[in-house]
Order: sequence, then C-alpha cells, then structure tokens
Amino acid sequence: MVEVTLWGALAAAAEGNTKVEIEARNIRELFKRLSERFPGLAPLMDRGIAVAINGTIYRDTWSKELPTGADIYLLPRLVGG
Repeated sequence: MVEVTLWGALAAAAEGNTKVEIEARNIRELFKRLSERFPGLAPLMDRGIAVAINGTIYRDTWSKELPTGADIYLLPRLVGG
C-alpha cells in the first residue's frame, strides 16, 4: 500500500481527493488501479502524467517500483516551451 498525492486537476478528477492510499507495486499498476477507482482520471493520464518519487520525476519509466513509505506525487504533465 502506498500513499499518493494528487496535484491540481488530478485531485479534482479523483472526487476531490488530494491523497489516496492504493495497492500498487510499480507506476504502471498505480495508473491502472487509480483509473479503476477514479474513472475521471483516465483522460488526464492519457494526456500525460509525471510521477515524482522521493523528489525524482519519472515520465515514461512505468516499471519503476514504488518503495514503501516513499513520497509519491502525480502531476499533470506540463506542456509548453
């Protein structure tokens, strides 16, 4: 079980929850379980999500394991230049 902080529009899409506890071993599984629990998150995840684990941002490494007790943040991917 990991605790995840949802940032910005992600929290709104998760029924206003800014923090959720969820059972997941890696980022890919985290996305799957969050989409099942909060279907409104799926379109935002499809557009792109950045995952910060203990201060390191992962953008495409979905097999990265989620360490127990880690600080995990999901952020909408920033677009622009």
